[in-house]
Amino acid sequence: MRGKRFGTGLSLAAGALAACGLAFAPTAAAVDPGTATVNADCGSYGGGDATLTATQSGTSATITLQTSSVTAPVSLGQDSLVSELTMVKADGGTVTFKGTKNPAVSTGDALEVGPLSGTVAPGDSLEAYGGTLKVTAFGFITITCTATAPQAPGPFAFD
Repeated sequence: MRGKRFGTGLSLAAGALAACGLAFAPTAAAVDPGTATVNADCGSYGGGDATLTATQSGTSATITLQTSSVTAPVSLGQDSLVSELTMVKADGGTVTFKGTKNPAVSTGDALEVGPLSGTVAPGDSLEAYGGTLKVTAFGFITITCTATAPQAPGPFAFD
């Protein structure tokens, strides 16, 4: 009987600790909307619709960009592009997302960069329109894209 009470007490204590751990665990922040579309002009490299996907964990955020409107002029290795996405804050200023993440692509494949990392504050509202995307390959070929209109369905709102 004593062993049964000890086991029950241990189970209750473990359950209480687990519940406390959940109560104090950081929650994942939400970005609304999680995905937006923007039309971009990339000069002689093309242009058209691009999809931006945002995630957030505390003050750290990432954005991934995909577009079939801009294609790779040559084959590129994985993580070989240096990318910098500057977004405009609704209350003034900018936030820059940087990174060297990209999948390997063959000549003619769609452009995808990210996740690009940046820092956000609670309440930040970020818009691609008015900002730029710069993608550098081989250290000297730079593609600069600018949005031609506001992103849809609207700016990213960070918690």
